[in-house]
Amino acid sequence: MESKFSDSFRDDGKIKVFTIPNILSMFRICLIPLFIWLYVNKNDREAFFILILSGMTDVVDGFIARRFGMISAVGKALDPISDKLTQVAVLYCLLNRFEAMWIPFVLMIFKEVFSAFAAFLAIKKTGEVHGADWHGKLTTISLYGMMGLHIVWQNIPPVLSNVLVGICVVFMLISLVMYSIRNFSMAKNAKVIEKEKEIA
Repeated sequence: MESKFSDSFRDDGKIKVFTIPNILSMFRICLIPLFIWLYVNKNDREAFFILILSGMTDVVDGFIARRFGMISAVGKALDPISDKLTQVAVLYCLLNRFEAMWIPFVLMIFKEVFSAFAAFLAIKKTGEVHGADWHGKLTTISLYGMMGLHIVWQNIPPVLSNVLVGICVVFMLISLVMYSIRNFSMAKNAKVIEKEKEIA
């Protein structure tokens, strides 16, 4: 008998992997090495274009998933993974030019590891995979905006750079707290429901 955790990655009894939204998410992951190569070789305009392309595919795959009923549990997990890998890679590249980037870079790694642990508990207890909330999307938008500006504007004033980085850090902290509350609450409520069923 399959576990509730494995069932969370099934839709109507089947594991949906090769849907258009999922393929686009995989495509975004494939763009990461190309972005790094371009940025390291100081092809900033081309690197910026790749970042824009990555962001566009993120928007398109979400639209297709909702519009044509291609939302899948695998997609709910793969989409944020491709986003976070892209963000970590871009922040790491920007560290070479902007020292303040180490703050969102380290926070991003901590946030994703901690959030992944909390999400794992929630999935294990509820058997459900939940997508991004509004604060997560707002954090993503602020991050891409900040990173893109630093790619095309190498001589950005330090004060403006620090302000933009600070805004992103604030959004990341808010998102971390809210996701943690959501996931731990879901796991706790599921545990209570299981106990009530046992008593009944």
